[in-house]
Amino acid sequence: MTSDGSRVLVGVDGCKAGWIAVRRDPGSTPRNPGAAPSVAVFPSFAALLDALPADATVAVDMPIGLPDLSQKGGRGPEALVRPLLGARQSSVFAIPSRAALYAHTDGFTTIEAWYAAHRQASEVAKATSDPPRGVSIQAFGIFAKIREIDAVLIARPELRSRVFESHPEVAFCRLNGDQAMRLPKKIKGAVNPAGMAERKALLCRHGYIRGFLDRTPPRGAAADDFLDAAAMMLIAGRIASGEARPFPDPPLVDRFGIPVAIWA
Repeated sequence: MTSDGSRVLVGVDGCKAGWIAVRRDPGSTPRNPGAAPSVAVFPSFAALLDALPADATVAVDMPIGLPDLSQKGGRGPEALVRPLLGARQSSVFAIPSRAALYAHTDGFTTIEAWYAAHRQASEVAKATSDPPRGVSIQAFGIFAKIREIDAVLIARPELRSRVFESHPEVAFCRLNGDQAMRLPKKIKGAVNPAGMAERKALLCRHGYIRGFLDRTPPRGAAADDFLDAAAMMLIAGRIASGEARPFPDPPLVDRFGIPVAIWA
């Protein structure tokens, strides 16, 4: 694992209980058993950031920076990284407009309310995209988490140079010499053990110990969430050391000045 060695590095993924974070402190390496990475789940993104030093580098699997008008293929970063991923490119969702993300911000008490809100967000997305495009149910499922990060980065501009968007399959591809993973991580919503093993082997080549990756993730996080956060931590290291590349380069910016790019 490479980095400038002086910063806390954190990889983050959304999970059922909130956010799972894999953290590496300065001077430690996963091969040093006394200084292995740590893993924890936080109920909110703000709580996660509050647990970190001010100069930590954070890579998170969540869209950052929202367009007013969504173009073909998404915001821009999505269209650039999909060609890298071959059969894995369906894992990159097109992110709709800011208006669609904020079309419905209430909590849900029934499944009917959930589907009604999805339809509402889809209508707003169609009206703010060219060509008109609705919202997949998978993308809608992470809207609340996208808004969570968005609110933090609007309120605290100083975080924009510390919190970076990445994407697990793009990360695995870049860590694998720009070769996409051969096997899917999930098949029909269920974890694919062979795909998980392929990714764990790659992470081990980048310094992780297999025992760390094989541990049961904290309550409220799934095994694939844990693995994705572990990959994000390596990208945080690449960002801190200047190795990572943004897609696009240079990043775009949204109307709040928040950078829009997938880093890997």
